[in-house]
Amino acid sequence: MTDDRRFLCDEMLAGLGRWLRIAGYDTEIAERGRRDRDLVEQAQAEGRILLTRDRKLIEIRHAGDHTLVLKGNTIDACAKELTRRAGIDWTLAPLSRCNRCNTRLEPAPQALVESLPPRIRARDSAVNVCPRCGRLYWEGSHTRRIRRRLAAFGDAGGDER
Repeated sequence: MTDDRRFLCDEMLAGLGRWLRIAGYDTEIAERGRRDRDLVEQAQAEGRILLTRDRKLIEIRHAGDHTLVLKGNTIDACAKELTRRAGIDWTLAPLSRCNRCNTRLEPAPQALVESLPPRIRARDSAVNVCPRCGRLYWEGSHTRRIRRRLAAFGDAGGDER
């Protein structure tokens, strides 16, 4: 199953944006200080859904066509709200994008794998690389925690604040 929805998070929701990337969604995160109108125009131009907590942003002309205003005050609350309101699948393609630059990861060439410490190479897990920024990713104990949190986001019950 694929989900072609693309997102743009304003600076208030940068943390949520990183979790959307971790889940596998193409998600841009606005730089600090960007004007609301610029965000709306970027969402329109790139076919993205603008995620914000700023209720005034929806007053910008045509913003409503591409904007979802979230009410949650925490990453967890916003993620669960996004599950309920937009049907986000947090287990879509976990750990398939760079959480720094949003680029889809690729298998790392053997030369890069060999540059890792022996204890990492001994894990016998896939090593991926971001072709844009060069960051390496591999399975470790942290990935179990990440997958558990993603699964919890998919449980749309709980606190709505």
